[in-house]
Amino acid sequence: MALMLTPPAAVLALLFASGEPFEKKRLASLLDIKETELAVALRALEGQLRGSGLTLVETDSEVELRTVAEAADIVKKFRESELSRDLGKASLEALAVIAYQDGATRGEVDWVRGVNSSASLKTLLLRGLIEGREDSKDKRRIRYSLTTEALAHLGASCAADLPRAAELGAGARAVMEESTGATASDALE
Repeated sequence: MALMLTPPAAVLALLFASGEPFEKKRLASLLDIKETELAVALRALEGQLRGSGLTLVETDSEVELRTVAEAADIVKKFRESELSRDLGKASLEALAVIAYQDGATRGEVDWVRGVNSSASLKTLLLRGLIEGREDSKDKRRIRYSLTTEALAHLGASCAADLPRAAELGAGARAVMEESTGATASDALE
């Protein structure tokens, strides 16, 4: 027998899985409920979260699951311990995709790596090695690019100064176009 989630539980699951702000309209659509019903579910979820270390942060159009302010010290300690660790292969691969494609969306990074890159991107963002901006081709996506901090660590003044930048960038675009029969940007839309 399949377990049916209550609307607050379903909202919590989606917010947890996304790890970033979620548009309320999209959330209501995914749950197949009206926005007024979503508002009720959000209030119920707020009540359930009291004392849990988590809270909802809302704007008129978005909602996000976050840690409470009282957890700031322990979260800071955790993040500092994360920053002291090596990046790891997955994060280095994601960084390379972003660097050699002169910016990439999460979908593009996932496509090149063949796996979900959310955790790697979060690590790179946390460390200030990449930054995300609205994608000019599709406002619903974020396009990640190297920060000046990343370039400084890599000893380059721009992505074009990276070793074999022209060759590897052209190779990545060719592989994507060959495998999809379309341009790289067309393949990921």
